[in-house]
Amino acid sequence: MKVRGLFNNAQKVLQIPAGTLIFEEGDERDFMYGIIEGTVELHQSGALLATVGPDEVFGEMAMIDKLPRTATAVAVTDCVLAAIDERMFLLLIHETPMFAIQVMSTLASKLRASTTRGHV
Repeated sequence: MKVRGLFNNAQKVLQIPAGTLIFEEGDERDFMYGIIEGTVELHQSGALLATVGPDEVFGEMAMIDKLPRTATAVAVTDCVLAAIDERMFLLLIHETPMFAIQVMSTLASKLRASTTRGHV
């Protein structure tokens, strides 16, 4: 499930070239990200966890539990990302129920993928 167009008017938008490391496992959290354009791969312990694209989110787990990153994110293509800080995250959860469902859906998918690989 995707939240179409939700990030098009984001206050903080980043242009990320292909091949750029966005964050690494163990990094402190700062933002979660919504993808406006492009594709990002998420790796955990060196294994591909997920590939995410436009209107999807990543980095949400650290925003929720306030713990260091559990995955590494790398831009596969040139990307345009909406950087969502904690204040904006809470506002989106409150004001946009579909955003909250998207975050839960993303977490559930990652948990299922981890479980099938024996990581959880």
